[in-house]
Amino acid sequence: MRVLLAEDDRKIAGEVSRALAAAGYVVDVVTSGNDAWFRGDTENFSAVILDLGLPGMDGLAILKKWRVAGRDFPIIVLTARGSWTERVEGIEAGADDYLPKPFEMDELIARLRAVLRRHAGNAAPNVTAGEITLDSRRMRVTRNGVPVALSPQEYRLVQYLMHHLGRIVPQQELAEQLHGDLYERESNAVEALVARVRRKLGPQAIHTRRGYGYMIGGEGDER
Repeated sequence: MRVLLAEDDRKIAGEVSRALAAAGYVVDVVTSGNDAWFRGDTENFSAVILDLGLPGMDGLAILKKWRVAGRDFPIIVLTARGSWTERVEGIEAGADDYLPKPFEMDELIARLRAVLRRHAGNAAPNVTAGEITLDSRRMRVTRNGVPVALSPQEYRLVQYLMHHLGRIVPQQELAEQLHGDLYERESNAVEALVARVRRKLGPQAIHTRRGYGYMIGGEGDER
């Protein structure tokens, strides 16, 4: 799943980026408010971690512009400011969660997982579709209760589809979520990845809708 991290402190940005990557996320980092607004307004992200004290455009202004424009991805606000009135203003402007600095990395990752689950309509940490269960806390996928060994890329594919149960996810969207800016529009990497996951989870785990994309938790017209 692809996350936009907007943080102008390069040390913090590096630490958060590494921790999120280790937790199975693809991370795009921006350090200015204008870049953050533009990327969030024009690209697809599963979630945004937004520092309020960005140069160029204040994080609160960015948040308001995104919500007015209909950008509904979950947003976790980070700030070194401690005013409760600012926290209220951020939540009322459309933030999904708020984390003051300094913070523990494990807490940030837990909060990110929680807002992603809520956004997908899943309150529990485990998501199940037929024989397949995703445990986002342990980064584990099981089939009929038996853990399945997946590569990091395979896990990210299953994680994204499981957070969009019953929805057809276009191939390009999957490529962006799995590879970020590095994806190649004409590449068959997603097809090859789906084929590998099917060999591990079963041929019916991921359905294909010809000309549309892939889904878990529904019926396709080919496999």
